[in-house]
This record gives sequence, C-alpha cells and structure tokens, in this order.
Amino acid sequence: MADLVPIPRALFDHLAQLVDINEVLRRAQLPRSRFRVARPQGTTAEFFALWRAVEQTAADPDLALRLGAEVLSDYEDVSVLAALHSANLGEGLHKLARYKRLTCPEKVWVEVEDGEARLRFEWFLADEDPPNFVTDLMFSFILNVAQRGTTKPIRPRRVELMRRRSNEAVLKRHFRCELRFDAPHDLMVLDEATLALPMLNRNAQLLSVLLPGLELAVAQAKDDRTLVDDVRVAINETMCGARPGVAKVAKLLGMSSRSLQRRLGELAATYQDLLDDVRRRAARRLLANTDLGIGEVAFLLGFEEMNSFTRAFQSWERTTPVKWRERTASSSKRDATSQKRSALPKSVPARRR
Repeated sequence: MADLVPIPRALFDHLAQLVDINEVLRRAQLPRSRFRVARPQGTTAEFFALWRAVEQTAADPDLALRLGAEVLSDYEDVSVLAALHSANLGEGLHKLARYKRLTCPEKVWVEVEDGEARLRFEWFLADEDPPNFVTDLMFSFILNVAQRGTTKPIRPRRVELMRRRSNEAVLKRHFRCELRFDAPHDLMVLDEATLALPMLNRNAQLLSVLLPGLELAVAQAKDDRTLVDDVRVAINETMCGARPGVAKVAKLLGMSSRSLQRRLGELAATYQDLLDDVRRRAARRLLANTDLGIGEVAFLLGFEEMNSFTRAFQSWERTTPVKWRERTASSSKRDATSQKRSALPKSVPARRR
C-alpha cells in the first residue's frame, strides 16, 4: 500500500483563512508548493505533522470539530456522495470505510456488539498516535454525514479518546454525549439501531456526478429495453462505492438470483460478463474524463481492493490503469494539437510576376 494520504484542497484553502498558514507549514516543514496542485497528497507522517502544527498554531479549541462538520462534510467528494446515496446509515458507513481502504493507508471499521456500533480508525503506516486534531476532525465529519444523510439529530452514546482529559467542555458541547478519556482506542459509539436509519438524501441522480458518461437516463428511456439493458442499469445504480452483487441486482429487478441468471442464460448472457462490461466502460470514462485518483475509481466501481481493480483492468486493456490514463492523455493532447494546426489558415503562395 502506497503511503499517500489525500488532503482535500477545499479543506486546506479554508484552513488558510483561519490560521497563519505560513507558520503552520514552517512548523510542519512542508513547502507551500505541495498544496498548489489540484490534488494535494502527503505521507502519513507529513499528514500528522500538518495537523499537529495546526493544533499548535490555532487559538480556537473547536477548530477541528468545525472543520469536520462545516467543510469536510460539505466537500462533496465521491465518498460523501456515495454514502448519501446509500440505502441506510450502516451501508453509508461501510462505503466510507471502503473508500478509506482504497485511497489511503487508513482503515475505518464499525464493530457491532451488545447493541452498540463502535466506529474506529487505524493508520497502518503511522509510527505514532494521530494528533488529537485528526481524531476530532474525522469523528465530527462522520457524525455530520450521518445527521445530514438521515436528517436525524443523531448523537453518539459516548466518545472514547486515548488522550488525557482536555477541552472537555468543547467536546461535550459538540458531541452531546458521555466522554471517556485515557481510553485504549479512539472510538465513537452509536446505538446499533441508528445503522438501520434510511439515508433520506438518497438520489439516483447522483450517479450522473459519481459516474459521468454512463448515460443512465438514455438507457432507462429505451422503449425496446431488454432484460440485459435492465441489468446494466441496475448494476450502474448499485455500483456507487458498493460491490454490485447478483443478489442485490436481482432484488432491485424483483426476482431471485437464480431466476435472473436463468433468464440471462436464455439471452446468451451472464451476469459476470455484464458486470465486467459495465465496469470496463465506466473505468475507461472515469480515467479519461476525470481527475479522480485510481483508488477513487476502484471505489466507485465497487472493488474491495486496489489489486483486484488493477488485475481486472489489465485483463480488459492489457495495461495498468495508470499507464492507460497516461497513454490516453498523451493521445488526446496530440489530437488537440493536430486539430489546432489544421484549423490555422493555409498560407497563400506569392503570385509570380
């Protein structure tokens, strides 16, 4: 796993308005140029250094909590959109966890036990505990996504923190629940029942944002649509950050998995072939037409691991996603240059006297 952690540009730009960003970068020993690119990234150590410097510089004790709720949650990257597109909160949290696993060396998981859903983070490549700022930022972000998606005033049962007791009043005012300090792990604990709450902002139209170019509306409007077309559309609708399994697609179409596979067989088609074709087309469009990272593309297509996506793409295109994107970008650039030259007026030869 590559030690690269994405740093949302929107979050950094907002942060620069609230703190002395030059002092923050000096303390973190990070160049300003690192954040002038479209998709800033850093190692786990650099990511921790950045937020530790913010922690040392900021005068506002609730800055991390506000950034998580007001900026990260409104920054609609693919993980937030996919979570909001989920059927319920539990599914949304599962998609956020898959996104983290595919895009950075961080694991998020929810343990359900004794009526509790315990949300926990782990940084695989960290040599030290994450700064308090990072923990507060992420817990605030997750809680805000849950409240926004369900439109319910969800509050945790409790929040457990590894740190010594500090900023207790600020944390209690934000999370509105019991706090436990000196805990063995950082945990946000919800009632298990909240996982079943429907995500009321669920909207299939988000697919046009998540998977541009799939032309779902066209497919849905076809008068002569076949079962194969229906399956393609259903796969598209269930592919946002989740594996589009045959059982899920069959349920969406109102039939059993066995019936679906039997009827596809009668049409000389298989579910796996259709899934591969939809994923291949979507992968090509996302790699060619967006700046999404390879991990984000794998997430949107419902792959569990980056290696699985890479192997599948190599079987389709005989090259890796990175090399395919580079080759396509070079080809597009050459075509654009050629078109530009062909559009120039041809010189008129001088008339002989």
